[in-house]
Amino acid sequence: MAWFKRESGELDTSGEKKVRTEGLWVKCESCRQIIWKKDLEDNMNVCPKCDKHFRIDARTRLAQLLDDNQYETFDGNISSTDPLKFVDLMPYSSRLKQAQKDTGLKDAIINSQGKLLGRPVVASVMEYAFIGGSMGAVVGEAITRAVERAADTRMPLIIVSASGGARMMEGVISLMQLAKISAALARLDEAKVPFISLLTDPTTGGVTASFAMLGDLNIAEPGALIGFAGPRVIEQTIRQKLPEGFQRSEFLLKHGMLDAVVPRLEMKAYISTALKFFVD
Repeated sequence: MAWFKRESGELDTSGEKKVRTEGLWVKCESCRQIIWKKDLEDNMNVCPKCDKHFRIDARTRLAQLLDDNQYETFDGNISSTDPLKFVDLMPYSSRLKQAQKDTGLKDAIINSQGKLLGRPVVASVMEYAFIGGSMGAVVGEAITRAVERAADTRMPLIIVSASGGARMMEGVISLMQLAKISAALARLDEAKVPFISLLTDPTTGGVTASFAMLGDLNIAEPGALIGFAGPRVIEQTIRQKLPEGFQRSEFLLKHGMLDAVVPRLEMKAYISTALKFFVD
């Protein structure tokens, strides 16, 4: 009798057909329930048991926000030149190449133009899988170009943040992006073109300290980690225990730092309604 491994999806020693289930189930970190992966995807990667919002990549985000997953991308050909020749555990140039290979992106951002419930918009979406969605010169330049395109075309701007903050491998160059994007957003405000900032899990560091909190409307997904420094660093600095839920979107909403916390399944309709208020 031929022997087959059970995980191969073929036959075991009893001759029975085995179905391969590896990767078809997901365990929710919040409620610990096992979820059929297809059910999770059909529910926009929100746990149907406890409503935990799983992290999603930039392309999935665009597919959820823009009509029929149809959009034009731009500024996707710019990449970092590793200006400091930075090396930590590995050369920054090698880290960039690996991230580009893993994500299929030049850097941690996708600039796009499409329609949201029929309304033309410019959408700039961060990719957390690319070196923690960190903001270096490329991300700063790409977002600035998206802001300028929105101003030139008078299309509303949506920026979706998912970031660990400024990219340390580019030093002060990454910090310069905070002022650069903020200045571009000031010009957008003068042009009276609306900007909606969507903060997702996580949005931290220099991204929170700049454009993520500068929207005409600042909204977040439920349970998103939002802050500047990490809670452990804050506790060590102030020598106090932080409140329950500190730096989560609901806490920030309660303390006036956000305008709304919106479930993912309602996000597209909510943004559309907000844009009607701003534009129509």
